[in-house]
Amino acid sequence: MFGLAETARDAAILQIQRLIDSGDFAAAGTLLTKSADQFPGDPGFDNLAGIIAAQQHSYPAAERSFRSAIKKDPRFTAAYLNLGRVYQENESVDPQSGQKALQVYASVLNYDNTNAEANYQSALLLLQNREYQLSIVRLKHLAPETQRSAQALSILCADHAALGNRKQAEDALARFTRGADFSEADVRQMLPGLHAGKLEDLIAGALAALQKRERLPSDLEHTLGLAYEASGKLDNARSTLEQFVSRPENLSAGSLMELARVAHEQKDYNGALGYLAHARDLQPDDASIHYSFGLVCLDLELIAEARNSFEKALKLDPDNAAYNYAMGITSTYDRDPEDAIPYFEEYLKLRPTDPQAKLALGAALVRAKEYDAATPLLTGALENEATAIAAHYYLGTVSLEDGHAEDAAAHFKLALKAKPDYVDALVELGHYYLQKKSYKDAEIYFHRALQLDANHLRANFYLLTLYTRTNDPRRESQSKRYDDLQKLREEKSREFLRMIEVRPLVDQP
Repeated sequence: MFGLAETARDAAILQIQRLIDSGDFAAAGTLLTKSADQFPGDPGFDNLAGIIAAQQHSYPAAERSFRSAIKKDPRFTAAYLNLGRVYQENESVDPQSGQKALQVYASVLNYDNTNAEANYQSALLLLQNREYQLSIVRLKHLAPETQRSAQALSILCADHAALGNRKQAEDALARFTRGADFSEADVRQMLPGLHAGKLEDLIAGALAALQKRERLPSDLEHTLGLAYEASGKLDNARSTLEQFVSRPENLSAGSLMELARVAHEQKDYNGALGYLAHARDLQPDDASIHYSFGLVCLDLELIAEARNSFEKALKLDPDNAAYNYAMGITSTYDRDPEDAIPYFEEYLKLRPTDPQAKLALGAALVRAKEYDAATPLLTGALENEATAIAAHYYLGTVSLEDGHAEDAAAHFKLALKAKPDYVDALVELGHYYLQKKSYKDAEIYFHRALQLDANHLRANFYLLTLYTRTNDPRRESQSKRYDDLQKLREEKSREFLRMIEVRPLVDQP
């Protein structure tokens, strides 16, 4: 039989626990004080004092009470686990709390290495500390049934993903999504490891599985859309991000820019412009939106509209190297080529170590027919592998214009040796042969260029010139082809005027 003192002690503990469960902390505290005086060496009352303090968010008091219980009984598992939870709940206040919790759970595992909660919480904390292999070790100490739980599988998947063990991560995710017990919290627990391993397709798989059960909260819906994009599932990315933006609180210039990026990756340039136009309406003073709009206009060969957008971007951010470069590029198309030079000169000032800077300015000077000024810049660009190919092309153009045909051919051939599908170099090498009246060779290069880019205007013009000189019966059809290409450019400009009136895909709230 139990002694009277032991019976009284157990009854007091039971009563205090009932008062705590009912939320009557005042009565629980009064009884606890009385009982602790009656049983001063009993760690159970220190443990209960810690529980009351934790419930009332008095973490320092809770820590002192649990520590007192452990001091009285170094194998008081409940007190250790309660102290570990206090530390984990206090991570936002104490940056060292995670490490403290790990030490507490390690104390339990020193005398009970199969304790389920100590192993699980240690595995979670080790995952958060990026100690992935140790986290896996802790999971292996769990009972087989617990290892199959969603909570354990989410940690296992994250650990393997972060370690680069794709197959093991895939296997853990497959078992995770087949189960019936996984939740949003489990998926969130998994995401950092998947991000660390850059396994965007597995992120998409985990979130898609959760989405089948419930509508995702905004942040996870956004994450899913971006994961689909990174995985190359652009249709899914676009529909998911559109769903995300359909919530009024998520509509922003930034979210529309993301949709524009996906549409651009799909090569739906008109769709991208629609998103960007809406973003521009929401945030007209954002230079990056005007810049992005201009880039898409270039994809559509809407040069004047691109230049207008780049001008707006530069007005808002005149010292941006990319914006100056873009203005230089567009200025070479729809204005006197000399207009591009100041922008490339500014680009060179802003990016003096960028190998592209010399090439860009040198190319602009070539277009402006300032060959003497262009040559040293282009010669300097030959020194860098990233710009050497284009530098050979432009130096070949200079040589051809200066009457040094053989030097020109040598430059074009070097460019093509490094990049056989360099269309402009193919066209100009054909032009070289056209000037030499080597019509058969010229035709070979023009046809090769047109196989790569059927709408290349100069290639079509030079081919028409060749047919005219040789009285080729294909001259008439080639002439029509060239005229059609010129009309197509005019039609694209008219199409733009119609397109910008299209209602945005997402309404403003």
